[in-house]
Amino acid sequence: MTDYSFDREKDEMKKELYYDGNIITMSGQEKADAVLVENGKILAVGRKDAMNLNGEVQRISLEGHTMLPGFIDSHSHFTGCANSFLQCSVQNAGSVRELQETIQDYIQKRKPAPGEWVMARDFAPEQLKEKQMPDRWMLDQASPNHPLVLQHKSGHVGAFNSLGLKELNINGFTPDPPGGRIEKKDGEATGYLEENAFIHALRRLPMPSVKALVQACGQAQELYASFGITTLQEGMMSKEMLPMYRELLKKRALWLDVTGYADISQADQIYGVLPDCDGTYACRFKLGGYKIFLDGSPQSRTAWVRQPYEGGAETGTSTMTDQQVEEAVSLSFQTGRQLLAHCNGDRAAQQYLEACERATGRGRGLRRPVMIHGQLLGRDQIPRLKPLGMIPSFFAAHVFHWGDVHIQNLGLERAGRISPLKSALEAGLLFTLHQDSPVIPPDMLETVWCASVRKTRGGILLGAEERIPVYEALKAVTCNGAYQYFEENRKGTIAPGKLADFVILDGNPLETEPEALREIQVLETIKEGKSVYRKEV
Repeated sequence: MTDYSFDREKDEMKKELYYDGNIITMSGQEKADAVLVENGKILAVGRKDAMNLNGEVQRISLEGHTMLPGFIDSHSHFTGCANSFLQCSVQNAGSVRELQETIQDYIQKRKPAPGEWVMARDFAPEQLKEKQMPDRWMLDQASPNHPLVLQHKSGHVGAFNSLGLKELNINGFTPDPPGGRIEKKDGEATGYLEENAFIHALRRLPMPSVKALVQACGQAQELYASFGITTLQEGMMSKEMLPMYRELLKKRALWLDVTGYADISQADQIYGVLPDCDGTYACRFKLGGYKIFLDGSPQSRTAWVRQPYEGGAETGTSTMTDQQVEEAVSLSFQTGRQLLAHCNGDRAAQQYLEACERATGRGRGLRRPVMIHGQLLGRDQIPRLKPLGMIPSFFAAHVFHWGDVHIQNLGLERAGRISPLKSALEAGLLFTLHQDSPVIPPDMLETVWCASVRKTRGGILLGAEERIPVYEALKAVTCNGAYQYFEENRKGTIAPGKLADFVILDGNPLETEPEALREIQVLETIKEGKSVYRKEV
């Protein structure tokens, strides 16, 4: 693992001048070709020939490339990304048989100890020719001697083999928990679990060793940095993560900024252990508030929707009662801590909006509440967000990755309204964009492309009226992200006094045809004036 850790108090740097390139400041000052940096902060931005270059200055040519503020990840799961380096990916399996062989090959190479769990990830039924979720008996063939879990890419559903069900004491008599489902057939559990049933089961699995996780966190940071990200998120912290975070902070092993949001049901335990620095970072970590989730995912037909899915009567899964949501909003209001709510379906969005409106008298006093995903946020619901100061953080890359599935589940017209970016923009809403990593890689430029082009993997133009200009998409991953984190005075634009967090690209996204946006490459990522990623040539 590359050691990128650094301490500004011990690592003083000379002045640096970045010049001879396109500087997109995202602050309205677009006619700039140079940035002057000292000790990790921006001193000046503008024309190189107008810079006051007193003293020794290290000159760094951008060689005609494009510099932007470092990208800001507005929602992902850092530990999940780290864990993914310790798990078996089945994303390339095209059939049940290939999936079984992939897991078998992984077990043969890794040689897990007897009884050790095997974790498989990156699964989606539509990738298999059988178009189905494997059951326990299929998974038994893949892993007959080790408990196994196969996790859907959404993270909301999955399946266990027979040994896994036995370890968790799940059988045909196990009742469904509130907001979850354990599939049964002829009185037997099939291995398939949804929502709360699956999430609660995952939390009972043994965590990897702290040493392995800390090392994987280094790999995860390298992944984020390779996509130009300098600030990222731990999207739902559980108490099981505490030993890892204690070690990360002790070893000063974070070199990108991480903001964590506590699972609200465990908030007292988390806030009582990790440093609560009133919105500032300690060893590059800070607690940002609370996280709740109100439904599932539209590709799994578990997002809670107002109208049934195509070809059926189901309307998805509600995971919290109205009272529980109102209590969460009230806690956020009382403590002055930000609240993030996972809402994919429009019915879940309605529940969150109503709770915010009721609990605080039309939302006065809430600290920038965030609606995570907002896939099916209704155009009729959008005007209700602004009076609450609510920020929708859209998972716009759904259009490409699952747009074809959404058409099957929702119909073409309804699917075309997912991630209503243009409608939000016209309503005057500030919004952000994210990838929910490890659901998909934290590829910001792909997301900018999705927001501007809106084409599915199958090439269908999905919701052309919801496309937005490239500049607005870039705002959503820079200055708007900084605002979501209450860091608009420190990050998000290239301006004097702000942190020298930059990404350098091989092309100018404002001068590139939208169709070609995702072909632009990240050449370098700079965190507070220090290079933390360079593309190998």
